[in-house]
Amino acid sequence: MDADVVVVGAGLAGLVAAAEVADAGRTVLLLDQEPEQSLGGQAFWSLGGLFLVDTPEQRRMGVHDSFDLAWSDWLGSAQFDRPEDAWPRRFARAYVEHAAGEQRAWLRAMGHRIFPVVGWAERGDGRATGHGNSVPRFHLTWGTGPGVVEPFERRVREHVAAGRIRVAFRHRVDEVVVTDGVVTGVRGAVLAPSDAERGRPSNRDVVGEFEARGQAVVVTSGGIGGNLDLVRAAWPARLGSPPLDMVTGVPAHVDGRMLAITERAGAVVIGRDRMWHYTEGVRNWDPIWPGHGIRILPGPSSLWLDAAGHRLPAPCYPGFDTLGTLRHLRTTGYDHSWFVLSSRVIEKEFALSGSEQNPDLTGRDLRLLAGRLRPGPPGPVQAFCDHGEDFLVADTLEELVAGMSELGGVPLDPAAIREVVEARDREIAHPFGKDAQVTAIRGARRYRGDRLLRVAPPHRLLDPKAGPLIAVRLRVLSRKTLGGLVTDLDGRCLTGDAAAVTPGLFAAGEVAGFGGGGMMGYNALEGTFLGGCLFSGRVAGRAAATAVV
Repeated sequence: MDADVVVVGAGLAGLVAAAEVADAGRTVLLLDQEPEQSLGGQAFWSLGGLFLVDTPEQRRMGVHDSFDLAWSDWLGSAQFDRPEDAWPRRFARAYVEHAAGEQRAWLRAMGHRIFPVVGWAERGDGRATGHGNSVPRFHLTWGTGPGVVEPFERRVREHVAAGRIRVAFRHRVDEVVVTDGVVTGVRGAVLAPSDAERGRPSNRDVVGEFEARGQAVVVTSGGIGGNLDLVRAAWPARLGSPPLDMVTGVPAHVDGRMLAITERAGAVVIGRDRMWHYTEGVRNWDPIWPGHGIRILPGPSSLWLDAAGHRLPAPCYPGFDTLGTLRHLRTTGYDHSWFVLSSRVIEKEFALSGSEQNPDLTGRDLRLLAGRLRPGPPGPVQAFCDHGEDFLVADTLEELVAGMSELGGVPLDPAAIREVVEARDREIAHPFGKDAQVTAIRGARRYRGDRLLRVAPPHRLLDPKAGPLIAVRLRVLSRKTLGGLVTDLDGRCLTGDAAAVTPGLFAAGEVAGFGGGGMMGYNALEGTFLGGCLFSGRVAGRAAATAVV
């Protein structure tokens, strides 16, 4: 099993890297422990959002963006503060330049298309120089995650047909081989065939061994989000204690195995304590992988209460500051929190992360998409209302609070929660006010995209015309690794004090902190996960191809 370049992991970064190597006329062996039906990895399950800067889509929506503004936002979010952040910072700048430059055109030339309304994710922590996007930058792929994977899968399959790429599924890498200080290949186990559906756990039955040699090895094996033991072990003290009750946002094969394996070959992992987990997770009523959770993508109007019924402080509002909210919630002593909202809010503001939860966008179905403009929540959201264990619906606030007490296992005072809701509702009665969340709702509706699709008109939650009332129990949802294998700008793994290259070894995607070992620093601006896989995979693939002699 020899090739010029061996790529470990057939997710998005691996597909990109393999395609780029083959485009350069080199041969590639693409290995993955999963069966063929899981080709594309996590990216397939994603919503397909991309962080892009100063695009035609932004300008058509009245959004004025620039590299300088995006880079300022990036630095305010990343908050690089360690000596080891030198390469992540360099990689971050190269990535933002790419997002403000050729990324859109590069993808468009392969058939990729973008939904015309640009989303506004991670609206920020309230500081002009702090975390968050100053403007909407979340560009949704028409076709969601599968629409991002599609061009690269097509390119890889074309190279397979031409004999330049060989794909070996059910090949688990257990060792990166080093000969005289140079990486020369990998060894591992051949796993038994599996007919497990995409995303479902496959067997780990070993039926053989293999060794593959190449002049370069590119590791694109993903992060640790499917291994909650690793997540808890890496959980930083600054975020409090790790929750005992979490839901899992990625399949079980996202197990983090290759981090330690690659370290043993001389590479260096940095930023283990930097991670990205969502606070709006709900248990999937129709699960695919163990502990399967779905993230609610909320507009800004839901009232956010902790498990004891206290309103979260500013700026812990839906969609504003993911890790700031997580940090606050981990001080409450509970593993869950609550959204309290009206039916009017859920029909306008609730979306669900994941390609399978958005059949209209994933299927590029305009007729189905038009249904979002009709009264009532989108079909997948309604299914969670009907079947999800975390959703409660009631005609009165007292009934709702009684259900919250029973479901959450924490007695709640209906009178105290009524006081909180009524205080919020009073701020709706006039165009002024001191409630920062209400001010944020009104500000969001100044953006055309939010007014059209994402933010309900301000109204009293207790207005009978907006009912019935809804409560949603939220838990932490595991997702992304922000640290990883430190690399230079060519994706070459560095060793020792990160000043020397590990010859023949490259990394891209989440295993490399999406580039450089952690280009997002402490916080993500969203759309940077898929974008990071695309950019780092391209960089590493092209560099690996030039390393072949």
